Amino acid sequence: MSFAVKLDENLSRVHVDLLRQAGYDVDRVDEQGLSGATDERVWERVCTDGRFFITLDLDFSDIRRYQPGTHPGILLIRARSRSASAVTDVLARITAERSLEDLKGSLAIANRSFTRIRRPSSPSR
Repeated sequence: MSFAVKLDENLSRVHVDLLRQAGYDVDRVDEQGLSGATDERVWERVCTDGRFFITLDLDFSDIRRYQPGTHPGILLIRARSRSASAVTDVLARITAERSLEDLKGSLAIANRSFTRIRRPSSPSR
């Protein structure tokens, strides 16, 4: 079974196709009647579905609200623009470098050349 990914409404069919070609099980928020829904409603669905979430929405970068280890994982794309090609450049780089499954439970913020990963903290002993 392939790793399950959900794309926010700010990503396009081009991104769905890229990720499916890379072997991921992908769906989009807007395919579930959640276009224009609040972040809270989208997030509830992401967690209910247990899918790794990819978005351009900076609101999902708040680690106090979306603490690594408490969710399926978030990849925040910080492309040079919101154009499909700029976002595709970042997604293509990430999927060439690693499996998205390696980011499970983490908050990853990626641009064209670098990915910062905030992993779940280990319990203290």
